[in-house]
Amino acid sequence: MFSLSGACLAGLTLLLLSAVPAEARHPVVPGLHGNHPLDEKRQGALLIGEMRCASCHDGMNNSHMKLAPELSNVGSRLTADFIKRYISDPAGAHPGTTMPGLLGAETEEKRGEAAESITAYLLSLRADAAEPVQAAAAADAKAGRELFHSVGCVACHSPRDDGGNEIRLDGAVPLGHLPGKYQAGALAEFLLAPLDVRPSGRMPDMKLSRDEAALIAAFLDGVAAPAVRPEPADAAQIRAGRLAFQQYNCTACHQPEKHIEQPRLAGPPLASLDLTGGCLSDDPGSAPDFRLSDSQKASIRTALAEPEVETPPSARINMHLTRMNCISCHVRDYFGGVAPGLDEYFKSTEESLGNESRIPPQLTLTGAKLRPEWMRKVLYDGESIRPYMTTRMPLFGETGLMGLADLFAEVDVMDPVELAEPERERERDMRDAAHLMLGDRGLNCIACHNFNDKESPGMKGLDVMTTYQRLQPAWFYHFMINPAAHRPGIVMPSYWPEGNAVRTDILDGDTDEQLRALWHYMSLGRSARDPSGLQSQPSILEVTDEVMTYRGRSQVAGYRGIAVGFPGGLNYAFNAQNGALTAIWEGGFVNVGWQGQGSGNFNPVGRPVQLAQDVAFLQLQDAADPWPLRPQRTDEQPVNPDPLYPRNHGYAFLGYSMDEAFVPTFRYRCGDIEIHDKSVADGGVLRRRFVFSSTAAGSVWLRALTGPIQAESETVFKTDRIKLTIEPRKTLLRPAAEGGQELLIELSLPQGESTFAIDYELLR
Repeated sequence: MFSLSGACLAGLTLLLLSAVPAEARHPVVPGLHGNHPLDEKRQGALLIGEMRCASCHDGMNNSHMKLAPELSNVGSRLTADFIKRYISDPAGAHPGTTMPGLLGAETEEKRGEAAESITAYLLSLRADAAEPVQAAAAADAKAGRELFHSVGCVACHSPRDDGGNEIRLDGAVPLGHLPGKYQAGALAEFLLAPLDVRPSGRMPDMKLSRDEAALIAAFLDGVAAPAVRPEPADAAQIRAGRLAFQQYNCTACHQPEKHIEQPRLAGPPLASLDLTGGCLSDDPGSAPDFRLSDSQKASIRTALAEPEVETPPSARINMHLTRMNCISCHVRDYFGGVAPGLDEYFKSTEESLGNESRIPPQLTLTGAKLRPEWMRKVLYDGESIRPYMTTRMPLFGETGLMGLADLFAEVDVMDPVELAEPERERERDMRDAAHLMLGDRGLNCIACHNFNDKESPGMKGLDVMTTYQRLQPAWFYHFMINPAAHRPGIVMPSYWPEGNAVRTDILDGDTDEQLRALWHYMSLGRSARDPSGLQSQPSILEVTDEVMTYRGRSQVAGYRGIAVGFPGGLNYAFNAQNGALTAIWEGGFVNVGWQGQGSGNFNPVGRPVQLAQDVAFLQLQDAADPWPLRPQRTDEQPVNPDPLYPRNHGYAFLGYSMDEAFVPTFRYRCGDIEIHDKSVADGGVLRRRFVFSSTAAGSVWLRALTGPIQAESETVFKTDRIKLTIEPRKTLLRPAAEGGQELLIELSLPQGESTFAIDYELLR
């Protein structure tokens, strides 16, 4: 397995380098090559974060430092040949990489030996054997090519011509190094869940299905041979590799063995840095060699010479959008937008809607446009309302987008517009007016827009009934008066040009009243009558012979609710906002949008047992501390008084996955503890199993039940409607702040993985 000599390795590296244009050997941060808004100092600050300078040099701002890739299972992903080439010369093996070369001061022979031993060590870091994503057939590589060029990969990566050759565009991260990099099936696994390996989100989750991931992998990497796991090296070579990994300070960025804290070698602190030497010199010697261009060095020197003490919120947004390359798809103010060389790859299945149907929306004033809860659904849950747009909004993860939604809300403001609920005596007239305007006898909005999941008879534009749950009233008002001012090129006409209503026969031609009527009507959700021109359809979802999962706002699970129904009639709801199983019921599954606001809402068909919707897990400092309850909105307090409630208590939702039976496993964090939460119906019992991954031994508390609780034994607790059976653990039954009692379970977790189980049984 480890037979390449240092001389052969160096020769292979030179051969590879000869095929790579010199400019491609510098680190590539795609956003800095587009129409970005950053001056030289902020470009340097962004590069400092992307190169992880603060991992070696104390005194630097590390608040948005890119996390290094996860290496704990790298031996199950990458090939020995690629690892050796990459360790020996990162920029040669992967042009554009931000990882520095660390062996530049070594002789050719020593470099080969170090690469060999570090490779042996990294290959020893393996996951348990798992079934790889099924390899795609050779003929399917064509379908993979179409996906690669349509879903959004080309926003950051080089597109390819018909012969499979990369079309080099400025700032595109090349992928010509992929063949031979991954073990069979591993590239598809990575594409399926990239945030598991690269949690910073620079390679985002494109929401691919398993089949789509296999197709794109077949296109990029060729059809994989049967999986062959590398033979492990001997223990002595692995030990030598671990020592070399520490000696060359790989541990400054990577800690691949979570149970072993490997030492970091600190470089000079910021206060004593020589800005002409080390990494910033033309010959770094034993210092990390990033292959920085002259302009990159200059901007980093500018940022280090005069560090910005406090970056204004608007500039922080600009840094975010450039760092994550949002500006390759979106325009904000004067910067960003699809580059001319990429325009052809942005497509739509509803071309008649124009550019609005294929180019992602502007981000100018987006904080004033979107309701905060909807923005979080888009950013963190992958919510989408434009099924006709082939380019997908990626999931960057909470780490990558840290604070962005709050910054938008802080910076983007519009003069408020009040669209008050109609007076009781006018409510019928207002509803009738809106019903008329939406239909084919009024403004005919349904000619271009779907309505409550019912397709338009014409163009299939975004569902008009999502308006109320997505938009803020001021934005809606100004957009309706002049759509083109907020979305240049949109095909939607203005029915209130310069504020004057076109239909003067409706509500006396009063623009404000017409828009107020529409706003109120859209707030009715599924209870709104279908406009003239549509056929009504049933909205009850029924579970047949497969598990069904449905997402949407719900009274029983909050605005990030997820309902899961099992064959046989047992169902539950999960609140992804706070990480709690919040309702269980038997019988029918869900009524989608039943008297809800906006399309997509759900409510149980059967009578649910309502459980608490507060954060479920907490690292209590003292067992006597009160459990923090979710903030409640009231008529006196209509605005959420604590929008960061779950985050402030350590909770972060990490998404969910499906198994072969379509049963979801929810992933979330409580502090540093990652939790995998899976529930399965077994007859009339819902069996819930947790898997905890903890970086250190400690304890966490679970608030399992609230209400009038009786303890039948040390492991069985019940109310009048539900019984819980738990594995033996320390429990605490005490008065709850909201009345009744609460059952707290203390889970003492070892370092690494551990499990816990609860059975829920409905009482008839």
